[in-house]
Amino acid sequence: MKKVFKEILSTSLYLLVVLCLTYLVITFVGQRTEVSGESMETTLSDGDNLIVDKITYRFREPKRFDIIVFPFQYAENTFYIKRIIGLPGETVHIDNEGHIYINGEVLEESYGREVIQNPGRASQDIVLGADEYFVMGDNRNNSSDSRDPVVGNIRRSDIIGRAWIRIWPLDQFGILKHQ
Repeated sequence: MKKVFKEILSTSLYLLVVLCLTYLVITFVGQRTEVSGESMETTLSDGDNLIVDKITYRFREPKRFDIIVFPFQYAENTFYIKRIIGLPGETVHIDNEGHIYINGEVLEESYGREVIQNPGRASQDIVLGADEYFVMGDNRNNSSDSRDPVVGNIRRSDIIGRAWIRIWPLDQFGILKHQ
């Protein structure tokens, strides 16, 4: 009887430690998320499973071209995955030819390969606040992003983390390229 009680106590303690460690990892280190939609094509595809790194931004600020995850403000348990284009304090503008300007200079980038057809609210200068980021999907003409007033600028406090590793599909397993 004493041996059985000891075994139950030992197993219970073990499970408690595992659950606590799992909670800490999910809360502070990383979490799994699934890509839904085609707004990040060709970098990420619908159905890709990722691990989101929640630690990096505790030690450094987000950088231009980082792929970030943040909650959609109008739907519970809905998260967006987009690429940072504009940083705090910068002015973002997209002209009628689809060129992105940061502080009046054309942004040199290779992620959005198509000509932007709808600059949205970025057809006028958007001045980012001290804690705001302008984000866009790589599939520029099929993305709800900072050009849309419903998404708008993303506050630093809303960024959950950066997309880090693709874990599914297995043939594309690996660390994601940001820069």
